[in-house]
Amino acid sequence: MKQKNTFYCTECGNETAKWAGKCPACGAWNTIVEQPAGSRMAIKSAKTVRPTLSEHRACPVTELSTGEEIRFPTGMGELDRVLGGGAVKGSLVLVGGAPGIGKSTLMLQICSKLSETCKILYISGEESEHQLKLRAKRLQVESKNLYVISETSLGGVLESVALEQPDILIVDSIQTLYSESIDSPAGSVSQVKDCTMALMQLAKGQGGLTAFVIGHVNKEGSIAGPKVLEHMVDCVLYFEGDQHTSYRILRAAKNRFGATNEIGVFEMRDEGLTEVENPSEMLLSGRPEDAPGTCVTCVMEGMRPVLAEIQALVVTSSGGSPRRTSNGFDYNRTAMLLAVLEKRGGLKVSACDAYLNIIGGLWLDEPAADLAAVLALASSYLDRPIPNGLVAIGEVGLTGELRTVNQLAQRISEVRRLGFRKCVIPAHRAANLGTFPGLNLLPARNIGEAIRAALRPLE
Repeated sequence: MKQKNTFYCTECGNETAKWAGKCPACGAWNTIVEQPAGSRMAIKSAKTVRPTLSEHRACPVTELSTGEEIRFPTGMGELDRVLGGGAVKGSLVLVGGAPGIGKSTLMLQICSKLSETCKILYISGEESEHQLKLRAKRLQVESKNLYVISETSLGGVLESVALEQPDILIVDSIQTLYSESIDSPAGSVSQVKDCTMALMQLAKGQGGLTAFVIGHVNKEGSIAGPKVLEHMVDCVLYFEGDQHTSYRILRAAKNRFGATNEIGVFEMRDEGLTEVENPSEMLLSGRPEDAPGTCVTCVMEGMRPVLAEIQALVVTSSGGSPRRTSNGFDYNRTAMLLAVLEKRGGLKVSACDAYLNIIGGLWLDEPAADLAAVLALASSYLDRPIPNGLVAIGEVGLTGELRTVNQLAQRISEVRRLGFRKCVIPAHRAANLGTFPGLNLLPARNIGEAIRAALRPLE
């Protein structure tokens, strides 16, 4: 008898009977993959009981416990910040990132603090128990409450949880886990989706079991597997950074229990990951002095103001079509700012190659960085350095005007705290900000005034 195959969309997980170039559910192109349609048995936890009528009764919201009562610290302040104040009991957290970025190191390090009060079960499908012991010894993680096992079968994972009854479950990684009831290899769309569903039911049904699941990312930068995987879990954290540098950024892409615009900054050292409590100083370390094409701005990452350096290089194009490249900054916004700079700023940049780069691996997606990007491009084009003690904050409109941004006073306070002496801001907000001792505010109505103010030597 010929085995039947079904087709899945890797973006939304929708099943179809035949292949199509476009997913009929989400509209994504070239995301349909073929998988064997194995017998799909209901995945049951090891302690499944028949529900009674009382288990299906609704509970008044006033009788439920609040979020503060079920939160607990992980032992790493930067991770707690991204999670919204700590991990939540009964939640499923997905930690994604490129291979070798430090996901397993982060998960093993939090075991050191959590094992003081919790029982932890660490399941690895990529390392043996002896390899986990060597890494734990290097990270100085020693605890009798930390249990490790090398397992790739979902049934084995459920049995281990039933035997050990842990408070925290860590699975490394979801792409190595497979269910015997599905006739497809580990890491396939159906395996990843069903294994994650089983872990979610386990976390929600165990009454306080918190699960951390590690997932690898594909070449597009998203977590490998169906997109529905991110909808199933409670939190999605992305561990970002260049493997050739020591700094890592943890960012929340989804968080049912907190904000999604917080970041945590870590530094990878020989003894593991260390927290960077002041990322602004880290991002500005090694900044060149009196060099054209660099400007500092202040962006908000959640409730934390972070100073970032924007570098630009504008050179005469050798071909007929000038090249535009941006790293850490939206490409279309870069093209728009170049057009405004030529039309409203009077600089002929249309015949030049332009390169924009954000130092430190940050991605600046808020309009507050527009003015600093424009000043960096103008500084490189005119080959005149911006003073080292100057910061620029503001949104740039299509007519060249400068518009205000939110939480401007908090940004300026951070600029002053780090020792900067001048700050270019939109003119219509200067009168309402008050004074900042030691910091001179330079109001500007448009990019022309901002360029003249920024390229003026410091007194």
